Amino acid sequence: PCSAPIAELCKLAENSYRDVNIAFANELSIICHQLGIDIRDVTALANKHPRVSILDAGIGVGGHCIAVDPWFIASEFPEKTQLIQTARKVNLDKTNWVVSQIQHSAKTFGELVARPPKLALFGLAYKPNVADVRESPAVEIARALKKKGHVILCVEPHVEHFDGLELVSADNACEQADIGIFLVKHDYFSTLRKKLERFDIKLDFCGLLEKLQSVDYLENCRDRKSV
Repeated sequence: PCSAPIAELCKLAENSYRDVNIAFANELSIICHQLGIDIRDVTALANKHPRVSILDAGIGVGGHCIAVDPWFIASEFPEKTQLIQTARKVNLDKTNWVVSQIQHSAKTFGELVARPPKLALFGLAYKPNVADVRESPAVEIARALKKKGHVILCVEPHVEHFDGLELVSADNACEQADIGIFLVKHDYFSTLRKKLERFDIKLDFCGLLEKLQSVDYLENCRDRKSV
């Protein structure tokens, strides 16, 4: 048996450890983007090393544990937790980075087609195949885009209603939206591959598609000027 303080710190340490490891993957993903390299290719090769296990990059960190527990340690030891606090900042910044990438694509589309695009956001939960949206970075992304004036259609098969955000079916999103944005890797979305092909512009932040789609905006958008 262990004491209550050991058990409590163990729980906080576990989630802080995961947060730090996720932060490394998220930071590496931004570097790969700058270099024009697929993060999954780098991760797959690096993980062949027997002592390396890089996690999958995503849109940030959510849930009621990993996104929260590190702060309990940091608040008690603010001068001794530089790594923990930096990991929190990296993961929060990754969510903001995703918003900026979506805005850039929306701006490019609008300039080429002379109208603002409708954005389909796939996934609001904080992780795949759950209905839990607590501390979800996907929700933060959706709210940020809506606040900035974008027309967004949210697809979340595990939630029936969400205040402040319009939920639509996957079929409706694929029919109405111009840009498909994949935030959460729900198994259900993997069954929609044929329908998702409808989007000329796909932004895959969760590894739903086998490969990131390289988009030639000019070529793809010329055909949409008459829409």
